[in-house]
Amino acid sequence: MAKLHWEDLEPGAVTVYGLRLVTREEIVAFAAEFDPQPMHLDEAAATATLLGGLGASGWHICSLLMRMMADGFILNSTSMGAPGVDEVTWHRPLRPGTRIRLRATVLETRPSGSRPAVGLAKFKFEMIDEADAVVMTQVNTMMLGRREPGGRP
Repeated sequence: MAKLHWEDLEPGAVTVYGLRLVTREEIVAFAAEFDPQPMHLDEAAATATLLGGLGASGWHICSLLMRMMADGFILNSTSMGAPGVDEVTWHRPLRPGTRIRLRATVLETRPSGSRPAVGLAKFKFEMIDEADAVVMTQVNTMMLGRREPGGRP
């Protein structure tokens, strides 16, 4: 399969990646290592929090999003990384037993002003559950190699 280049991305294009079951075990394991708050570690303690029950750490959800991006397209692209993340918003708890997918929308593309071999693509990524409810959104710009450096703007 040919690698995805900047020229292959069109504003408005929407792609959905993956289907992953999130388990209680992985929620607790991630939390124990990186975000040991009660709402991510223990069902009983979590019921007394704003989550109202056990839920994945927001940082766990970000990590899942990154993995789904990598498996979905980044590892078969000319990705050069990202200059940062513009926005991360957690909309609802991610509960054990939920099946998630990643919806990627290309918001805009533009060539780099200083590097002719690089194009920039701004994405809105949405982690969605089996009912298509949005669990988390992330907006960021990625840098990708251009098939034709200095080609179409």
